[in-house]
Amino acid sequence: MGSVYPVNHVHRVLKSLNCDGARGFILLAACAALLLLALTGENGRTLLRYDRTALAGGEAWRLLTGHLVHLDLRHALLNCCGLALMWALFARDYSARQWLLVVLGAIAAIDAGLWLCASTVQWYVGSSGALHGVMAAGALAHIRRRESDGWVLAGFLALKLTWEHWVGPLPLAGGTVVTQAHLYGVIGGAGAAAFLRPAP
Repeated sequence: MGSVYPVNHVHRVLKSLNCDGARGFILLAACAALLLLALTGENGRTLLRYDRTALAGGEAWRLLTGHLVHLDLRHALLNCCGLALMWALFARDYSARQWLLVVLGAIAAIDAGLWLCASTVQWYVGSSGALHGVMAAGALAHIRRRESDGWVLAGFLALKLTWEHWVGPLPLAGGTVVTQAHLYGVIGGAGAAAFLRPAP
């Protein structure tokens, strides 16, 4: 009896964080993939990053892989923490297929925005832009269900984007931050979510 309670308690905590069962495995696999790619170092980063010159030369895979590689292991860990937070807040708001559409929408908007509107950005790495798209989609799902935290999250996101536009990256961001990717990610994520029906 005593050993059953801790197991049940752990399961409840994992479920509350959307980390139970298959969801937990998917989150761990996603974080492991980001961290493993970070361990490829400069060579892997150079091969996989969003690179304007290389894309012009036909290396189209960079439109996807640029969002999976990071500046270094610290950058990857920060994005894994961001992913875990988004997961805890929003994982059950859409189906796995719908989330895939949201992420791809965010990535497509970032790629198009950087290519068409930010010609001075020669290269880009990281998942933060896509994570901003996830947050926008999750906040929209909560707003549609008339949950007050949806407006709080949307307000926070709007304030963050405003700060980044007028002041620059948040102090804790570190490294070189392409803040335009956050805005484009929000546009793409929210745009994709607008056509999806969130979970009740």
